[in-house]
Amino acid sequence: MKTRKENLQAIYKGRINRVFQYIDENLDADLSLKTVSEVAFFSPFHFHRIFKFITNETLKGYVKRKKIEKAALDLLHKNKPIQEIAHNCGFSDLSAFSKAFKKFYDVNPTEFKKQNANRYKRIQQLKSKNGQVDTEPEKYICIINNLKNWIMMHANIEVRVISKMDLAYVSCINPQTLGVAYEKLIQWAASQGLMSEKTKLVTIYHDTFKVTEEPKVRVSASMVIDKPVKVSEEIGLTSIEAGRYIVGSFEIVLDDFEKSWTGLYLWMNENGYIKADKKPFEVYHNNFNEHPEKKSIVDFYIPIE
Repeated sequence: MKTRKENLQAIYKGRINRVFQYIDENLDADLSLKTVSEVAFFSPFHFHRIFKFITNETLKGYVKRKKIEKAALDLLHKNKPIQEIAHNCGFSDLSAFSKAFKKFYDVNPTEFKKQNANRYKRIQQLKSKNGQVDTEPEKYICIINNLKNWIMMHANIEVRVISKMDLAYVSCINPQTLGVAYEKLIQWAASQGLMSEKTKLVTIYHDTFKVTEEPKVRVSASMVIDKPVKVSEEIGLTSIEAGRYIVGSFEIVLDDFEKSWTGLYLWMNENGYIKADKKPFEVYHNNFNEHPEKKSIVDFYIPIE
């Protein structure tokens, strides 16, 4: 049975989840402490302390990071003028945007786009807070070709239009804590009589390792629900909207997840698709612990325009 402190922490996390969603959807709007604290139903003083305790960032620092990271992703995936990208991410002044961007990634937006033209994590990365890999052209081409061959051997890829999916979820910061989030979700689902062999588990990625440091990446342990449910505390409700997705189907060990995602984005770019402003996610079809080779049967979904 939970203690009073544990119950309060769960309630607080549930409220902060609403804040995360609000910030994601309003990066170009007023995200002052007063405005955002009202979303969480806290006083500004109380909210500031709780938000920093949960995220290890101030609200101001978190919002600034999210704006710059969204701009970085738009530079990688969208063929738009830098000034338009800056404006869409809440920067009214191009000079201020360039200064803030360079402070975060050590280069200005133009150089960032040029150096990351390949768009693939850890193949040719900038010298930044996210690491440095200086890959020679010949070696880079070899890596790309090997990745293409690996994807052809291990993935079934198609473009698919999916229907809306309603989900219950537990959000967490740092993918290393995803297992704990799933434990909480499954425990709640079992108490509601929602667990069965047909239960579909889904991991949503709210951030990407391309531009976000791993300890700050937010993910949601989710499950598809097909009827109204009552949630409380850390359990939230969300949905994945209908739309077009690149779907890569894999049967892989856990160590191959990063390679699979990288290869799928490579396939997307080489086939002329553009990522949409939605969250990528994974859908699991088995418990890898029950697989004789400890493999996950999993589909990766990239939203596209």
